[in-house]
Amino acid sequence: MKLPRDLSGTELVKALASLEYKVSHQTGSHIRLTTQLNGEHHVTVPAHDPLKIGTLNTIIRDIASHHNFDKNELIMLLFS
Repeated sequence: MKLPRDLSGTELVKALASLEYKVSHQTGSHIRLTTQLNGEHHVTVPAHDPLKIGTLNTIIRDIASHHNFDKNELIMLLFS
């Protein structure tokens, strides 16, 4: 499955709530999310609209690696 091309940072933050990511703090246009699921994990999401595809791909790969998902499985889980 392809990554969504028109996704904003705030929409990604809402989608990541399904994996128990919560906003820990925000500095300027960068939102820091933390989850305790499968051990503590932090990810920073820029609050840009839209997110650059390379940035989104890197964030998705990092999260998939932490949760032991295939990248495509995570995309289906978050955006379907």
